[in-house]
Amino acid sequence: MSRRKRPLVPGAREGLDALKARVAHVADPNQAKYEVASELHVPLQRGYNGQLSAHDAGRIGGRLGGSMVKELVRMAAQAMSKKL
Repeated sequence: MSRRKRPLVPGAREGLDALKARVAHVADPNQAKYEVASELHVPLQRGYNGQLSAHDAGRIGGRLGGSMVKELVRMAAQAMSKKL
């Protein structure tokens, strides 16, 4: 379980949610984890998921977080190349 419920930068939640939706190819950021779970064939359902193993939950979060980091790095590299 994530220990931090809020971003380090105040007001960044909206931007992070938009990024999450973009990397998961969905319109609603709350739908992103379900899209990733279906791609990974993990039985994630709305509500209680006590039957879900920590391994499967980590696969979902890892795929989402990893994709978000990759996209942020790509965006930063693009912004740096424009400044040169």
